Amino acid sequence: MATMTAAQKRAQAKAEYDAFLAECPSRLLLDRISDKWVTLTVSALGGGGSPQPGTSHATGPRPMRYSELSRRLAGVSQKMLTQTLRSLERDGLVTRTATPTVPVTVTYELTDLGRSLLQLVRGIKGWAETHMDDVLAHRAEHDARAS
Repeated sequence: MATMTAAQKRAQAKAEYDAFLAECPSRLLLDRISDKWVTLTVSALGGGGSPQPGTSHATGPRPMRYSELSRRLAGVSQKMLTQTLRSLERDGLVTRTATPTVPVTVTYELTDLGRSLLQLVRGIKGWAETHMDDVLAHRAEHDARAS
């Protein structure tokens, strides 16, 4: 049996990622990106949502300050937004830039990896917004039958 280098072992392991297997590390990533606040934060940083005042369309990806993100993400607590941004930064999806002003200006921006996730997130968010009435109707129908 031929021996494999460490690089070959990593390449083989990467080729064998299968989220259906309990021990697959890709499950951790699926768990992260399926979180509501992650989805909404990535979408907000990607310029998703309603058009900005004075424009006829939503903007593209751009840096945002913490306070701007907090206002955009209605209902997010300071703790949850901080945890979400830290996890996205750790995973390489977001960069944090501190500018030495008084007070310090901190902005968050999607990385290339984060922008690669953006289209999927926009699709899921759009699907949820488009089909919410259908889902609510099906829930009501199901609950009426169950009673």
